Amino acid sequence: MNIKKLSSFLFQRSVIVALLILLQAIVLLVPMVWASSYYVYVYWACVVLSLLAVLVIIRRQTDPGYKIGWIIPILLFPMFGWLVYLLCGGNKLSARMRRKMQGMDRTMLEQLEGDYKSHKLAAMGADAVNQARYLERYARCPVYTNTWTRYFPLGDDVFPVMLEELKKAQRYIFLEYFILAPGVFWDSVVEILKEKHAAGVDVRVIYDDVGSLGTLPADYAAKFERETGIPCCVFNRFKPVISIRMNNRDHRKLCIIDGHTAFTGGINLADEYINQKSRFGHWKDSAILVKGEAAWSMTVMFLTMWEYIREVAVDYAALRPTSLPPEAALGNDCFVQPYADNPLDNEPVGETVYLNLISKAKRYVYIMTPYLIVSDSVNTALRNAAKSGVDVRIITPHIPDKKLVFELTRSHYQSLLEAGVQIFEYTPGFVHAKNVVSDDVVGVVGTINMDYRSMFLHFEDAVLLYQDLTILDIKADFWSTQLQCQRITLEQCLERSWLRRLFRSILRVLAPLV
Repeated sequence: MNIKKLSSFLFQRSVIVALLILLQAIVLLVPMVWASSYYVYVYWACVVLSLLAVLVIIRRQTDPGYKIGWIIPILLFPMFGWLVYLLCGGNKLSARMRRKMQGMDRTMLEQLEGDYKSHKLAAMGADAVNQARYLERYARCPVYTNTWTRYFPLGDDVFPVMLEELKKAQRYIFLEYFILAPGVFWDSVVEILKEKHAAGVDVRVIYDDVGSLGTLPADYAAKFERETGIPCCVFNRFKPVISIRMNNRDHRKLCIIDGHTAFTGGINLADEYINQKSRFGHWKDSAILVKGEAAWSMTVMFLTMWEYIREVAVDYAALRPTSLPPEAALGNDCFVQPYADNPLDNEPVGETVYLNLISKAKRYVYIMTPYLIVSDSVNTALRNAAKSGVDVRIITPHIPDKKLVFELTRSHYQSLLEAGVQIFEYTPGFVHAKNVVSDDVVGVVGTINMDYRSMFLHFEDAVLLYQDLTILDIKADFWSTQLQCQRITLEQCLERSWLRRLFRSILRVLAPLV
């Protein structure tokens, strides 16, 4: 039985890929270390190359913590540090990739520029106008009215509503998710997709290869398309090659129906997200339903990604909705701004929005995040807000999905607690929600974690709400979740052994590489 389990484990796709990458690392690095040990000129050539790599990193316009995370290991291991950075660091694009990225940006601008209306937030003050204008200019994402939203505090709650909305589709259904996994959730969705496809509805599916590495076979997309006739794409197929590009993942979660209805949030199409399967205790997640004008912006996000992967032209005009659901009129006085973040455009949209919400908060800012691996900029903003008298509270998991990442999350606690930030851990299980709410006037629900990967390496999306009653629902969920949490004290952090605190300090330095 043990041999059978071992055999099953070793032949998993993720294990095979990991072993091939390890083998490649050995083939690349061992000869380099051996040559450097026996030939002085090889050693000094490697040192020079590592110093050049450090200079390249220093002159890059990116987060200082990200720079330090690379510079220290390169200087500690000059014989091969430069090679590792060359293969895995930075975000350098080939000419072909650059053209495709520019095409995505140009299409977003062409399709959505006519919807720009940030000036309509003038009554809410300069902060709101400036935030909306920033997203229009740098994410190409407009702010909309005539949009009704609904917040879901659990995947269990959104599951039946999503199925019901999918059944209403008349023209098209577009799905883009980080993880797909066979089970109650995905199988239920697939049944509806098959029915709708047979009825002539345009159905398309995108999933990320790394996100689904442990849940789907390598040939799933081709098999799914062959068996159902539904076009299915894999984003950035994972190959056993040490490469920068493998870092860039599609972490977005989009369910689009007829261009006027859309879901997003932290929920993937897998059973743990609706608590049909227990992995790390109770799974606390969130989602948001958008009905009305703003759903078109999310539709364009999907279609630009579809064009990028499939390399086909899309007729946007033919897909734009000609009517809105009746619920849209309920959001006539609200402002809803879906936005996307592209890791390859050198503009940290996700981090900038979070920084703005934290630094502009006057009374409170409440944050729910599975990971708290923040840049120095975000750390400083949180601390300064708390020192200024703003009620800053953060909820993180108590039962981790990744133990090393959990240690890294906890390594940020002490400095934040010393500044007056209140931190709570969700004792029933794992928090996967990515929410920020502030002052009862602005809130965010989306896919963007408070970590380096989400803010600098992944394709992400979120919905920013201004003056929307849904904001109060996000706040109420925070308070009800806090009642199920353990408050973390400064004394608890200081009680840890010096060895553990040293380990956490090292992890913080290397956080951008984790």
